[in-house]
Amino acid sequence: MPSTVASLSPRSVPVAVPLEPIKQLPKTLSYTVTATTYWPEPGQTDDNPMETADGSIIPKRHSSRTRWIAVSRDMLTKAGGPFSYGEKVRVQGISEALDGVYTIHDTMNRRHHHCVDVLVNEKECKSGMEGRWTEIKVTKIAPKPIWLAG
Repeated sequence: MPSTVASLSPRSVPVAVPLEPIKQLPKTLSYTVTATTYWPEPGQTDDNPMETADGSIIPKRHSSRTRWIAVSRDMLTKAGGPFSYGEKVRVQGISEALDGVYTIHDTMNRRHHHCVDVLVNEKECKSGMEGRWTEIKVTKIAPKPIWLAG
C-alpha cells in the first residue's frame, strides 16, 4: 500500500475581525457624599415617621445597628442617580460605630443634594452620634449572583 504524505504550506489568509460598538463606561460604584444622622420623629420626617419612603416600617427598637439609610433624591435611579430602594451600600468615613453596610429604605427632604442620612435612635444622637460629616465614601455593593439550575 503506497503511503501518502500530506503537507501544509503556510499561506496568508485574510481574517475578518468584527468590530464591536464602544460600550459606555459603567457609572462609578463609589461616591463621596455628606452624611448626617436622623431618628424617626415628625420634626425630622413627615407626619408618619415610622414608615420609610419604600413602605418599610422602622422597628420600634431600632438603633444604628438596624443599618438603614436614607439618600437624597438626586441619588435615586428615578432622578438619574445610581441607587434604588433595597440596595446595599458600604459607608466609610463617619466613625467606627457608624461605618458599615446599610440598606437604602428612605429618601431625604428635597432640599438635600448628594447626601445620606443614617438611621439611629434618639438616645444615640444625644450620646454623641449626632453630627454632620463630609467626604464620606458610599460604595454600591453588587448583588450576589443567584444560581439557577440549568
